[in-house]
Amino acid sequence: MLAIVRACALIGLDGCIVEVETDFNPRAQIPTFTLVGLPDNAVKESRERVRAAIKNSRLQFPAKGYTVNLSPADLPKHGPIYDLAIAVGVLAATDQIPLTSVDKALFIGELSLDGSVRHAQGVMAMTHAARENGLTTVYIPEDDANEAALVGGITVIPVQSLGQLVEHLYGLAPIAPHLAAVHSNGANGVPDGIVDFADIRGQELVKRALEIAAGGNHNVLLSGSPGVGKTLLARAMPGILPRLTPDEALEVTRIYSVADLLRGDHPLVQTRPFRAPHHTTSQAGLIGGGTLPRPGEVTLAHRGVLFLDEFTEYAAKVLEVLRQPIEDKIVTISRAKGSLTFPANFLLVAAMNPCPCGYYGDPVRACTCTPMMIQRYQSKISGPLMDRIDIHVDVPRVDYDKLLGSARGESSAVVRERVEQARERQRMRFAGRRNLYANADMDAGEVRQLCVLTTEARQLLELSVKRMQLSARAYHRVLKLSRTIADLGGADLIEVQHVAEAIQYRPRQVSM
Repeated sequence: MLAIVRACALIGLDGCIVEVETDFNPRAQIPTFTLVGLPDNAVKESRERVRAAIKNSRLQFPAKGYTVNLSPADLPKHGPIYDLAIAVGVLAATDQIPLTSVDKALFIGELSLDGSVRHAQGVMAMTHAARENGLTTVYIPEDDANEAALVGGITVIPVQSLGQLVEHLYGLAPIAPHLAAVHSNGANGVPDGIVDFADIRGQELVKRALEIAAGGNHNVLLSGSPGVGKTLLARAMPGILPRLTPDEALEVTRIYSVADLLRGDHPLVQTRPFRAPHHTTSQAGLIGGGTLPRPGEVTLAHRGVLFLDEFTEYAAKVLEVLRQPIEDKIVTISRAKGSLTFPANFLLVAAMNPCPCGYYGDPVRACTCTPMMIQRYQSKISGPLMDRIDIHVDVPRVDYDKLLGSARGESSAVVRERVEQARERQRMRFAGRRNLYANADMDAGEVRQLCVLTTEARQLLELSVKRMQLSARAYHRVLKLSRTIADLGGADLIEVQHVAEAIQYRPRQVSM
């Protein structure tokens, strides 16, 4: 007897429906269990898990011939997520469950030997694929029910064990559908683990630069001596970024679902991601990839902050792979068998020392590096990559009287209100345009249309471009940065003071 049950494969961030075709041959003389359809070792081992799970669930596993085909046959199948679908296919092919009960349903989950159903990776993406393909019900591990329920328009049935599922399919002990939990739209205060601006003493000019960066999603490079607060300032960035919109929250949650980084009790990501990979991270770790391409740090930082501390300590080849995602906001990973595209719209915050000893330009401690050492150290960051960073800020030492004082500055919540107001102006300006979320996302044509300058501002910009010998890319980035500064000030046109402030954030030639 032939039974067809549906499972799902993960391809990048998307799900692909897989038909599990189980053929049972009661006349077979030799017991066989054959799996075809490009299964990897984890899928092949499901034969033993399924056999033990069925027997330990007090169900029958006739020792006859079984052939299981995972269709489409040319799509490689990976991982143990097909266990539940294969077990249901065996039961349906041997008349132990009604075939009509598995129609229009998706089965996801790994089986333990006692028949219990274990957590599966990427449940949200697979549930979304089921809905898009016209399926009405998904049977998933109970631990993943909250995650699957984030996808509306489909019935989610949480399953604890194979025996419980069989009773449900027969209608003996129906399992109640899992309802999506109600989530608030992010926290009003500072997220856990994030520094509040009010706790950072001094550094008002740097805080202003970070506010501008958050206002338009601009990249930032912080340079300064060791211990002046670069890392502390970077860790405060998520607290001043706008709250995630519902669509953004689902988008980020889907990425973290595929990466298996969600919490089972609160799966919806409600705060902006903050990723801080170590400087020994490989190209694949940063950009994504591997034999089975997986999201890298730039994708995990999507809609959030990617913090690269000790910027000059990263391998040059690793840093250079950032060029394309910074410009295009996506990462395309190509392999011989195909290519995958991951989103990568992040705010880059990098921090570095000005020289190997760390004290070049420091007013207190003398630098022990030679001019050649300083030049070699700073040249580790290539010109094209530096050109893609909008805001370059020197972080000075903080006076001891400020460190010891009790005065507190503006809180992150106050700064975030101004940032959200600026982002709201941008949303109104971008109405009707796709894939534009902040000023940094504009291309050259949109910059010409939307970044309108006064006559005085245009004259200052032309003079600055000539004197500073700015590239075409730097010219457009100065315009976008000026537009953000104007949005923070509530101005409709870009005025001369906005251009002047944007120009001062461009890197200057270091004199030795």
